[in-house]
Amino acid sequence: MPQDVITTKLERSFDAMDANSDGYLDWTDYQKLAGRYIEAYKLDKNDRRSRALQTFSQIYWLELLRHAGVDGDRLTKDQFVTANRLAAVDTSRLNVTEGGGHAIFDVIDVDGDNEISKDEFARALRDVWKIDAPDAMDSFAKLDTDGDGAISRHEFIRAIREHFLSNDPDAPGSLFFGHVRPTG
Repeated sequence: MPQDVITTKLERSFDAMDANSDGYLDWTDYQKLAGRYIEAYKLDKNDRRSRALQTFSQIYWLELLRHAGVDGDRLTKDQFVTANRLAAVDTSRLNVTEGGGHAIFDVIDVDGDNEISKDEFARALRDVWKIDAPDAMDSFAKLDTDGDGAISRHEFIRAIREHFLSNDPDAPGSLFFGHVRPTG
């Protein structure tokens, strides 16, 4: 049976976040992710954007552990996928598709104009995610659904929602870690 698109996207997220490539995610991987944004954007630890990103990361991590139902403090790839799928639809404590998106948007939108320009997007890919592939900017055009040359907050949040909830491999949110094709 072919693997669904959401699972493929979540597995790619896991691989991108597993900082020490040990096959597990733990709190230090989430701290390192937040740290990559903070370092790349040279944010002071007391900057509201830095605090929002760190707070979201901590709450998100605790929600993943809760939804995974594990005894320990680390997740395998399968546990991560299951926990994310559950956390994305259970908004009783945290809406992962909204909260994280806003915190990340606020960091990437350096000039605070409520839009992510091509330069701001390229910087996030390069400095945070270490993606320098020539076709990486193709995703910018897909995320800019109204074609105005910038990614609005609404477009960004919708793409985050699609990343977690859409099985459409061509949805803009399915492109965060490269184009997805179901495997199986």
